[in-house]
Amino acid sequence: MNFDASVFFDALTSPTFIQGAEITIALTVVSMAFGLALGLVIALMRSHRWAWLRWLAWAYIWIFRAIPTLLQLFFVWNALPQLFPVLRGEWFSPFLAAAVALSFNEAAYAAEILRAGLLSVDEGQRLAARALGLSPAKVFSKVVAPQLIRVAIPPLANDFITMLKITSLASVISLQELLARTQSAVSVTFQFAEYYAAAAVYYLVIVSVLMLVQSRIERRFEWTSQRTGGRTVIGRVRQLAPMR
Repeated sequence: MNFDASVFFDALTSPTFIQGAEITIALTVVSMAFGLALGLVIALMRSHRWAWLRWLAWAYIWIFRAIPTLLQLFFVWNALPQLFPVLRGEWFSPFLAAAVALSFNEAAYAAEILRAGLLSVDEGQRLAARALGLSPAKVFSKVVAPQLIRVAIPPLANDFITMLKITSLASVISLQELLARTQSAVSVTFQFAEYYAAAAVYYLVIVSVLMLVQSRIERRFEWTSQRTGGRTVIGRVRQLAPMR
């Protein structure tokens, strides 16, 4: 069977594929937003003076980085409703289950990226700010956060792109995202090359846009004045940040 270009172009403009891409993007944004928020809390716990908070944060990161993402999706979608009957209602949709699983998973990786960013901020700056009478909240918002954002943006942007691709795993819990819709079309027509190529184009376009946005944001927050041993602080954070 030859490659049918008409099927390929029909798939590119198909409402089904467009809706699948929209769900993929929405799941990525929601999971990253909640994952970053929770990750920041865990990163602060990892740097806290109380040992039990540090151990609790370490245990969280260890668990969610050690267990495969696919297993986490299965656990949230299948096991949690078994343990908590309230989750058996129709409101607990595949999208919500995927968002919960991927958010908790992302938090473990974001926490290490953000913690590396926190460690890159010189302690003397915090002490100087406290000596000037700033509260801990002011020290974080005025001194730590601006520097943290600058050095954490590159690895977090890469993590965002990784999350976009990981959302394809949600197809196993019946979420009709881009890959699931591609598989449905293939199962009916058996035209693998055309539909897989169309899905690949969607991913390439979305990731290319994200890379362009990443580049612009990095230039917006770029700094080159702070160096340690000939390496930029951003480079240090990239080395410390975990890889999936």
